[in-house]
Amino acid sequence: MSHLPAIASRETWLAARKELLAAEKDATRMLDRLNAQRRALPMVPVDKPYRFDTPEGEASLLGLFEGRRQLIVYHFMFHRDRGEGCPGCSFLVDNLGHLAHLHARDTTLALVSRAPLAELQRFQARMGWTLPWYSSWGSDFNHDFHVTQDAAVAPLEYNYRDEGEMRARGEHGNLTGELPGVSVFLRDGERVFHSYSSYARGLDMLLTTHHYLDLTPFGRGEGWGGMPDLDGKGMHWQRLHDRYDDAEAPTPLATACCGDTP
Repeated sequence: MSHLPAIASRETWLAARKELLAAEKDATRMLDRLNAQRRALPMVPVDKPYRFDTPEGEASLLGLFEGRRQLIVYHFMFHRDRGEGCPGCSFLVDNLGHLAHLHARDTTLALVSRAPLAELQRFQARMGWTLPWYSSWGSDFNHDFHVTQDAAVAPLEYNYRDEGEMRARGEHGNLTGELPGVSVFLRDGERVFHSYSSYARGLDMLLTTHHYLDLTPFGRGEGWGGMPDLDGKGMHWQRLHDRYDDAEAPTPLATACCGDTP
């Protein structure tokens, strides 16, 4: 009962709601300004000839656009040792809506993972997903966009922090292996440009389930930011969507799955 909000009259509730509405409108205007600033970012030409394995055969980065002007790539963490995707990345994919709405705005969305295509397809069938999912196995793509960490291949960097900064912040989970991210590309004819990438908490904007939960008194129930920890799992509650009813399925630690997320 200690997690329940205070009880008040309708008049008291309405006054508090109007006060919150003013703050919500301020936040919306701030987001509008951030979106404009994001759209105004300069672009970087992508000149490296990346190759991807697709169900239709090998493709270039340009080929992933499917003829549209814009491409959003979600860098999906795939655990080859388990033959399944990261629960956090899988949670995000479960939140995606119908792609026709993106396509109507000349935008393609695809998943890319550093694992052989056949392994991705087996897990994709298990999850019931139909969106495009491509393999960057054998390519520099993941390393260049800082979602595969291997100091022998490229200097360590994640969320625009180098190895020294991450170690100083105690972000040891971001120093090795696969990590989540999103990257946006624009094409002008046959030329491809990189316009935006985001990582860690920057991916929160993609999680509609979180936004629905943020409307509720208990929020996400993860024990941070004043929310109750509803089940003692905190931020580690997410499972693959076919594992919630499996009492024996372990709940993965966030640092063992999605790195450190600040």
